[in-house]
Amino acid sequence: MQRPAVTAVLTAAALLLAAGCSGDGADKPAESAARATESSGAPPSESAKASGGRTPPAKGAVDVERTVTEGLGSPWGLAPLPGGDLLVSSRDEGTISRVDSGSGKRVELGSVPGVAAAGEGGLMGIALSPSFASDQMVYAYFTTASDNRIARMLYDEGKPAGQQLGAPDTVLRGIPKGMIHNGGRIAFGPDKLLYAGTGEVGETGLSQDKKSLAGKILRMTPEGEPAPGNPLGDDSYVYSFGHRNVQGLAWDEEKRLWASEFGQNTWDELNQIVAGDNYGWPEVEGKAGKDGFHDPVAQWQTSEASPSGIAYAEGSIWMAGLRGERLWRIPVSGTDGGGEPQAFLKEEYGRLRTVVGAGTDKLWLATSETDGRGTPKKGDDRVLELKVK
Repeated sequence: MQRPAVTAVLTAAALLLAAGCSGDGADKPAESAARATESSGAPPSESAKASGGRTPPAKGAVDVERTVTEGLGSPWGLAPLPGGDLLVSSRDEGTISRVDSGSGKRVELGSVPGVAAAGEGGLMGIALSPSFASDQMVYAYFTTASDNRIARMLYDEGKPAGQQLGAPDTVLRGIPKGMIHNGGRIAFGPDKLLYAGTGEVGETGLSQDKKSLAGKILRMTPEGEPAPGNPLGDDSYVYSFGHRNVQGLAWDEEKRLWASEFGQNTWDELNQIVAGDNYGWPEVEGKAGKDGFHDPVAQWQTSEASPSGIAYAEGSIWMAGLRGERLWRIPVSGTDGGGEPQAFLKEEYGRLRTVVGAGTDKLWLATSETDGRGTPKKGDDRVLELKVK
């Protein structure tokens, strides 16, 4: 279903006013000294109290088992297919490709019509319909000439390569766009509803504006209607607000929603999302302890993270870092909030964009050196298969 635009497109001049910030920390000032990572418990969820989930080991481990594929251009979204292969979106090229998880061979499904890639905008998050086995629908979040929007397309594997994507059926239009902070992550939750992380496109006031779709986590039906029971009313898409630029969404075994978020100059965040809560931006950044604002479970200096995609595996949230060039592990199972974060793969593979589950103790991790802010080496960009604990 097509929805009317709710916010005017920002001018380029307004976007340039977002001083000291970019979607992945490219223009954040270098920190003079690394500070210890801080984390504290968020208020316990009812599911956490009830389940008493197992506690993961205090120290984890990551083994890079193999390179699944390489030579990708600006990979952004990953969507595992039921048979074990992987869909990959290219932000700048506006294409979706299928990667054979065994051989690494890539086949381009096709281009998404209407993608207008510029700055941090383009073809970003992708997700499979919760009824993919029967409807074969692929969802995509992308930037057009006028807005950010979400559409779904029929994937027909029987057609020739390059022609396997059907015409986009717009699910939600009118999400504000900009040269920065376009959000872009989408995922279906355990409730089979579609969640989308958006950014405030450099206009910070939009994050606290409950009528705007910018700087929010949105929740909707697969057809694009506001999800019944949303906290601000049945006519609102807003699930949580006060976000700067949500980049990762994942659920744990207790069905708690987690989200990663870019900070500005000081603190990047991992948040446990509670329906209707205010996550503070631009009034606060990081842990403020102020009434009315939900503090992050964990925070990092911007030089250590600039977080992007997240995934849940083996009792922990795994968070990819762009500027930080590392993979963070944050234990969450069996805790009221999060355990002590631990970093892996520091500066080994460059900027890390997206991580998704590939099995009980395995992850797929996409690098991001070809997005205009990295230093590509031979083989970039690539998808790695990791074994974790």
